[in-house]
Amino acid sequence: MRILITLFLIGWSVDCFANPIRVAVFEGAGVGKSQTQLVKSLSHTNGTAVALRRITTEEILDGELSSVDVLIHPGGSGSKQGNDLGEEGRKKIREYVEQGGGFLGVCAGAYLATNDYTWSLNLIDAKVLDRKHWARGTGMVQVTLSPSGQKLFRAKDSTLDIYYGQGPLLVRREWDDPKTPNYESLAIYASEIAKNGAPSGIMKGTSAAVRGEYGKGKVFCFSAHPELTDGLHHLIPTVVKWLAEAKTK
Repeated sequence: MRILITLFLIGWSVDCFANPIRVAVFEGAGVGKSQTQLVKSLSHTNGTAVALRRITTEEILDGELSSVDVLIHPGGSGSKQGNDLGEEGRKKIREYVEQGGGFLGVCAGAYLATNDYTWSLNLIDAKVLDRKHWARGTGMVQVTLSPSGQKLFRAKDSTLDIYYGQGPLLVRREWDDPKTPNYESLAIYASEIAKNGAPSGIMKGTSAAVRGEYGKGKVFCFSAHPELTDGLHHLIPTVVKWLAEAKTK
């Protein structure tokens, strides 16, 4: 088992340390450099104790998700992460969430959570729009928050500027997949990036942040990168706390 790293903040009460949220960040093929900043963002917990570890496919297959409250799949390559997990690893994650675990997918992890690829986890009933031009470019974009999104993120304004790194353009399917739960959109893209041959007019209106339930567990996906955006690092631990609520209450 990987060494646990517990993050502490000055000023926490003793009660906060009694039941820290146990967070595991996937480590394997397809994990990008953004995972370093994602891990750092978990220090912005505002009074919530977090016990952090890395977890590999081998450890997932060995049943170590049983001691995890929230599993995070970071940016990088969704296909490589999905193929690293293999069919049995993906099944283990679905069972983990179905039994009450929390799943956070960021960029590549959001691709992974959909039911749109052979290597997908099938946690949310979402397809990826314009798959052909997935490498549409990177940069800052603006998103519009739903009322629920604004409440969850405790945002003063209904719009946010966030870094986009070629994450999935999430949209609903024409026909629901009865085996996969629907999602709630908390943020949509209000501006776009259309480079490298990607057509304009596609990205606007697609979902940038979604959440849903899968069995007894919860799922959250960021298409963009709050952990790579100054002033938005706190959104990662905010979502982690929301995901863990069902298991820690």
